[in-house]
Amino acid sequence: MDAVRARALPAADEDPGELVRRTRKKRGLTLAQLGELSGYSAAQVSRYERGVSPLTDTVVLRRFAHALDIAPQALGLTPSPDVRHGHAIGPTTAYPRLPPPTLVGTARQDGEDPMRRRQLLANLAVTAATAAGAPLASTASPPRNEAALGALLVGRIRDAMLGLHTDITVPPTAALHTDLSRAYTDFHACRYGSLAVRLPRLICAAHARNLGGGAPEHGVLLPKSYLLATRMLIKLDEQQLGWMAADRARQTAEASGDAVLVAEAARQLTVLARRADWHEQAMSIALTAADHPALRAGGPDHAAERGLLIQSAAYTAAPAGDAAGMRELTDEAAAIAKELGGTVLLRDHGGGFSPTTVQLHRISAENSAGDPSAALAAARDVAPGNLPSTERRARYYTDIATAFGRWGRRDECIRALLAAEHYAPEETHARPAVKSLVSGLLVSGRTTTELRGLAARVGALN
Repeated sequence: MDAVRARALPAADEDPGELVRRTRKKRGLTLAQLGELSGYSAAQVSRYERGVSPLTDTVVLRRFAHALDIAPQALGLTPSPDVRHGHAIGPTTAYPRLPPPTLVGTARQDGEDPMRRRQLLANLAVTAATAAGAPLASTASPPRNEAALGALLVGRIRDAMLGLHTDITVPPTAALHTDLSRAYTDFHACRYGSLAVRLPRLICAAHARNLGGGAPEHGVLLPKSYLLATRMLIKLDEQQLGWMAADRARQTAEASGDAVLVAEAARQLTVLARRADWHEQAMSIALTAADHPALRAGGPDHAAERGLLIQSAAYTAAPAGDAAGMRELTDEAAAIAKELGGTVLLRDHGGGFSPTTVQLHRISAENSAGDPSAALAAARDVAPGNLPSTERRARYYTDIATAFGRWGRRDECIRALLAAEHYAPEETHARPAVKSLVSGLLVSGRTTTELRGLAARVGALN
């Protein structure tokens, strides 16, 4: 017993972060030294100790317990499980696993009019055929109402995830990679009609080839397809289906062994948790993933993904009422972008990571924190022409419109929305967030011909 160090025991109702801080100081360790022992940065250890990052994840808690020789019970953990033949015996906290989808014909049971749906999808196929290379079965005219593209895109992704498409021809692997690249191009260019044909086809074909757990060059197709689907579902405010897509992205990313894709799946889960107002959980997911040893040990792409995760944590702090934490975390992301030399990295991860995209994120975060004047001040430091894609430029003008709308400056708000529409009509017309903003303008003041025309195009007059 004399050779065994006394383990830390908790004071009554002691906060886990405070216990870690007190024990670290008692052991004579600096933040950096504890970070080396636990696998986190000094800044992340500090956030855990101060409660900025909720110290609730059992993996994180066990790392601190092991590094500081704290009794697991002191941190609310069960004792370490028995190990037999190299396997832990005891309860697990792993995510539930979804069964792989089976591509079979299934009759629809949701009451939707099948004739109306077939006609809409046939029209959509005509709209997107040239860009996506889809065979035409009809010469019908494409739909004029781009506001309907969002619903059609969601419906096709849903059917692909449920295995309801039975007419998918599985192309060679090289053709699938080419189709994935074109799907990214559609996303960046905000060509949602084309994406609605290409992305569901990718998901179905990748499942049919059973690529999720294959060789590395094959195994990334399915997680990348699901990550792109998750981004679109979030953009189109389809949270429930977004959770399903994000979990499949996480599962298939883990199967691929790609640390950057695993981290990106965590980032999408962070966004979904934040939108569900689960701020503590969202912060924990983002910052824990950002400081994962596999991510910290990599090259520039790994560092860029860390920056994206820290951005997501900053955005999470804003609606939680922590504007100071939001700015601190955004500055941390900006420092990472500066260290990487200013180039755009991970362009296909929702628009990429660079000093300019961090500043674009700052506009959104200040809006979320309820400070439109700060959002507009941040916008002045962004040159739209330097943004890496049409989708990012549309985001810039939509964020400016949101700031002007909150400030009560209706004319500037409308002009910003028209600028977003100029760059990305399908994006502007399909997004529920834009429709909500326009609907608010319709009922809050005078209605101009310009506003009514925009409202008709985004479906706010229906």
